Amino acid sequence: MDGTLYSILMIVVMIAIFYFMLIRPEQKKKKEQDAMRSSLAVGDDITTIGGIVGTICAVKPNTIVIETGADRVRIELMKWAISTKGIQANEDGKAESK
Repeated sequence: MDGTLYSILMIVVMIAIFYFMLIRPEQKKKKEQDAMRSSLAVGDDITTIGGIVGTICAVKPNTIVIETGADRVRIELMKWAISTKGIQANEDGKAESK
């Protein structure tokens, strides 16, 4: 009986560790990304998950329109495709130019 109780206790401890080390941080990161995407506004600089850098010129419920480059090309993207607000830094820590 004592060994069974110990085994059950160890399983519960492993599940708790799994939750606090893996599941909870992912949920927190997802909430932060959702908050960032819902706070996007016209004029913000963004970087997409594909590495496209641009400035927001229109915000719609599920999409945004960005302008890229000096020739002012406009691209409509889904909000979930936005990686970061601002221009993402490269490996050296220097901001990449547009």
